[in-house]
Amino acid sequence: MSAARRFLLLQGPTNRLFPRVAERLRAQGHEAWRIHLCTGDRLFWRGPGAVAFRGRPGDWPAFVAGFLDGHGIDEVVLLGEQREYHRVAIAAARARGAGVSATDFGYLRPDWVTLERDGLNGASRFPREAEAIREAARGLPAVDRGVRFPHRPLRQAVTDMAFHLSTTLAPWPFPHYRRHTRRNPVANYLGTGWRLAVSALTPGRARRVFAGAAARGPVFLFAMQMEDDFALRAYSRFPDMDSAMRETVASFARAAPAAASLVFKVHPLDPGLKDWEARVRTMAFEAGAGGRVLYVDGGDLDAQIRASAGVLTVNSTVGLRAIELGRPAVALGEAIYRRPGLAFGGPLDDFWRDPPPPDAALADAAIRLIACALQVRGSMYDPAGVEAAAEGIAYRLHHGLVNAPLAQVARGEPLRLP
Repeated sequence: MSAARRFLLLQGPTNRLFPRVAERLRAQGHEAWRIHLCTGDRLFWRGPGAVAFRGRPGDWPAFVAGFLDGHGIDEVVLLGEQREYHRVAIAAARARGAGVSATDFGYLRPDWVTLERDGLNGASRFPREAEAIREAARGLPAVDRGVRFPHRPLRQAVTDMAFHLSTTLAPWPFPHYRRHTRRNPVANYLGTGWRLAVSALTPGRARRVFAGAAARGPVFLFAMQMEDDFALRAYSRFPDMDSAMRETVASFARAAPAAASLVFKVHPLDPGLKDWEARVRTMAFEAGAGGRVLYVDGGDLDAQIRASAGVLTVNSTVGLRAIELGRPAVALGEAIYRRPGLAFGGPLDDFWRDPPPPDAALADAAIRLIACALQVRGSMYDPAGVEAAAEGIAYRLHHGLVNAPLAQVARGEPLRLP
């Protein structure tokens, strides 16, 4: 049994994952504390150890520093280490020698959850050189990619809505809270519901658009992200999707073969508050690439990746999936897979002409290392998957094994505390 430690859990997923982690840590003799920053935080927490921060953002540095000192916190656990409140807390923790562990949706999908020391993507400790990746992955088993915990988009939408709407409609307990999202969540969810209802009426359209483009020549797939995806702004130079898309279209028009097509695929949960199809059409016209730049909503992602000459994204995990499937990929922002031999690292204009596929052996090593060292098996929203993720996260925290390669994770064996 490891020595008793004191954990502070800040904002986590919009569900009961963090309370479940806290329960398991307490069962192993540790202390688990929580600071509520908004009404949504309080909505999903169960158990002792919670205090509320009701002050202004300018009061937060002194508050969290005093909390760390007063409770002797050894480690801070949070989701999304680039959120403003979290960055302040991380700086205070590091100044005191406390550890930081960040969690998020899995780099592998659909039933994996990420847990990393210090941070994700651009802040990740994942090796940057090919030989270091190969060496660290030596002896690790093949990854079992069978799905144990299916993704529950409806449950995700309901719990996200509960979190954000409670925070928006009942702000008075935390009157100075500053959310990290760009848009009002009410508009986001109304838009998402309407877009999903409309897109369900034309299930074959994406397939027809993609097939038509493929019949003319090579197709490049751009996997869009939601603009409220904090990783878009935290790990790239782009303030929104428009700027990344416009830069990509300009490069495509300038340098891609005349027979090539560029297809933008909207994120499944995009709220549709921007008319992306019209925007894509306008960008293509302004760049002189009208008719060669297309837009799709839906379709089989893996099939589209396999049929593509190359896959582009800012820092979506779709890029890692493309590498796993052996397709050329480029990340315009910081991503864990933006490494020599995995993703294309040259000028974007060169990508269209002869995109190099990933080194197959290196890609295999990277996937095995990511699975064993940076993931736990589980889900953010499937009930059984949440329990498995909580067990895996608590296991790594209890034993001090964050970022340590654990072969049983790749094999699909559960991490269980006594």
